[in-house]
Amino acid sequence: MRQFHARNLYVLLFVGASLALVSALVLTKGLMGSSPWPWTTSSSTFSSPRFFNHRDAIRRKEFMDAGNVSNNKKSVRERPRDAELERVEAALARARAMIKAGTINRSSISAPLGEEYYVPQGDIYRNAITFHRSYVMMEKLFKIFIYKEGEAPLFHNGPCKSIYSIEGVFFSLMERDTHFRILDPDQAHIYFLPFSVVMIIHHLFDPIVRDKDVMKHVVADYVKVISQKYQYWNRSLGADHFMLSCHDWGPRETQYVPQLYYNLIRALCNANTSEHFNPRKDASIPEINLITGETIGLTGGLPLSKRTLLAFFAGRLHGRFRLALLHHWKEKDELVQVYETLPEGLSYPDLMKKSEYCICPSGHEVASPRIVEAIYAECVPVLISQHYVLPFSDVLDWGSFSV
Repeated sequence: MRQFHARNLYVLLFVGASLALVSALVLTKGLMGSSPWPWTTSSSTFSSPRFFNHRDAIRRKEFMDAGNVSNNKKSVRERPRDAELERVEAALARARAMIKAGTINRSSISAPLGEEYYVPQGDIYRNAITFHRSYVMMEKLFKIFIYKEGEAPLFHNGPCKSIYSIEGVFFSLMERDTHFRILDPDQAHIYFLPFSVVMIIHHLFDPIVRDKDVMKHVVADYVKVISQKYQYWNRSLGADHFMLSCHDWGPRETQYVPQLYYNLIRALCNANTSEHFNPRKDASIPEINLITGETIGLTGGLPLSKRTLLAFFAGRLHGRFRLALLHHWKEKDELVQVYETLPEGLSYPDLMKKSEYCICPSGHEVASPRIVEAIYAECVPVLISQHYVLPFSDVLDWGSFSV
């Protein structure tokens, strides 16, 4: 584990930030429409239902169950459990108050939050103090319950050596975690559904038959199992549950269960608002391509004075942006190197490390691993995309370090 940490520090930072964003979403769900992040809007252009806390979800469920005698009796029997919800919500409310206090008073950091923690600074943060408070609260309080149901390779498992690497790394770290993971579900703030979209498609989807019902059955059956065995899904309609997927079909996988699609916190690489990604409840995570499973040799770059290229791109012609890019720049300027296929003898990482700007156009889907690769190479990302909610955009001011 220590060896993995040393070799994949940058990946671990992205995973930790992903977890921080999920925890922030849990916190903002309790503010009845207001957000501790001053740059986010309290209005929404989405028509999908939005549950801001456990009690709202319960009221919604009681409304849906109105007139059903058996369900009303069940609700009465389960009322003693509401004390647990009240306890969790009270703890979250205290955390929200402390985070919001940091938003109001941006010039100071309260010592009780822990002087031992690194305090982020710089223009890349929208509000470094607010982020710091939120992260400290997560480290001290946030607890996750992982459902144990399901077997590998479809559950509790994911790829670690591909374009979907962050999915496998997250699964691996969370399964072995002793800090955030908790075995008592009554003490949890959020519940993780450990199915892997990548593994479901790899093992069950036939590219010739192309029957997408196999994906529907796996996810729908899993939700049915946990909702019958545990009370936690039913009491919130999935609003305090989350899943993580870096596959292009991650959003599609949730369409088969309405509560997954509308209520679940979806941590997705394919954070496309035109495909109903909802930034008020979903989390955008970065796409990372780890061919060897490690970041060795990928990080760092030449000093600015020794970077001989103005801009660089190499990649297949997926989507309309890349076609236009090659049409305008291929073989037009020695300082702007644009390729569909990299010529033999040239190194993709080396060209990034000697470029001032790394062009990151969307392909068929909005996300691209080039954004992270550019950051690894200390190259300014040039983002060309539509409807893309950038990773950690609640915290990071992308305009300060990208184009």
